[in-house]
Amino acid sequence: MPIPTPFHSRTSRLCTSMQWKEWAGYYSVCSYGTSHDPEYFAIRHAAGLIDVSPLFKYEVRGPDAASFLSRVTVKDVRKLKMGRVTYLCWCDDHGKVVDDGTVSRLGDEHFRVTAAEPSLSWFDRLRRGYDVEIEDSSARIGVLALQGPTSRDILAQLTDAELGEIKFFATRRCRLAGVDAWISRTGYTGDLGYEIWVDAAGAETVYDALIEEGRAYGIMPAGLDALDTSRIEASFIMNGVDYYSAHHCLIEDRKSSPYELGLGWTVQLDREPFVGHAALKRELETGSRRRFVGLDIDWEEVESLFDRYGLPPELPTSAWRDSRPIYDSSGDWIGQASSGVWSPTLKKNFALGQVPREHSQPGEKLLFEVTAEYRRHKVSATVVETPFFNPERKRS
Repeated sequence: MPIPTPFHSRTSRLCTSMQWKEWAGYYSVCSYGTSHDPEYFAIRHAAGLIDVSPLFKYEVRGPDAASFLSRVTVKDVRKLKMGRVTYLCWCDDHGKVVDDGTVSRLGDEHFRVTAAEPSLSWFDRLRRGYDVEIEDSSARIGVLALQGPTSRDILAQLTDAELGEIKFFATRRCRLAGVDAWISRTGYTGDLGYEIWVDAAGAETVYDALIEEGRAYGIMPAGLDALDTSRIEASFIMNGVDYYSAHHCLIEDRKSSPYELGLGWTVQLDREPFVGHAALKRELETGSRRRFVGLDIDWEEVESLFDRYGLPPELPTSAWRDSRPIYDSSGDWIGQASSGVWSPTLKKNFALGQVPREHSQPGEKLLFEVTAEYRRHKVSATVVETPFFNPERKRS
């Protein structure tokens, strides 16, 4: 039975569709209305307010906090400056990804880690010899993602923080609607946006203030369906969808390294050993067997395929997450797409997936499986640069 987030008393009133799902044990809204399209367009053209409290959150404190996190993740967190946030992943001894998330430096000896799945046991297992304390703050802290072009204007009415000083992937402590909070310039939509971190006791006050002040700026509560469309446009990977934690894979072939997921840029090898260091160093030297790519699926071919049956082209009404085969130009299976969406902004049919390294260069012509009238067909798909959507305002 799911439990409510700190914002549930507000989101439950607004969710007229009754479309809910369970996320990390919490009630989460899929779509507030019968269609998530207005919520998606709010994110891209105004502001969407998303309850992302189910994220797992850990407070890592102590003299060895930076050294400990540098040992268990692929980045040298000791170099992270005060008030900065970094995205990274952590691996097992074989260099396979366990999870990905963010680390924020909130003090000299205080870091906050976010994760997609429970990680306390993993961190606790590795902290022997380090002077650190780890608190699971997942239930204590509510998190809202305020995402979209007007998000900064809305926050400016409510906080004492100088938003112009909060650069991309930075965080600041502040007062927001009279409540102590943290604001970070982060998000999962690939757009201008912020995440607001507040103790559960002040959650309702903050939510009410954002909705009230945001009315003049086109704010809308947004659910996970709109978020999923946005994150695929931004080419962000998702644990349990685009890859599986090494802890849950029954066979080696389902595991992925950071290099295979397009996260090689997060790996910092030129330092003291960390968990998975030796394996990742070998992989860098020999090359990865697979790469994560973006695919532009030929829309005209999809239309023509359905037209042969006298049907209009069919697409899911929201992002899809079921793996679909990818073939080389001769029709041999080479990999799978893990998620995809019709981009309402770019008017293209995109997918994310893994293919062998030799088929991963932009411009490579591949084939993608489409089902029409219960029969499997292949249409053209081109490997393209990611992210698909990357507006200047995201970093401005």
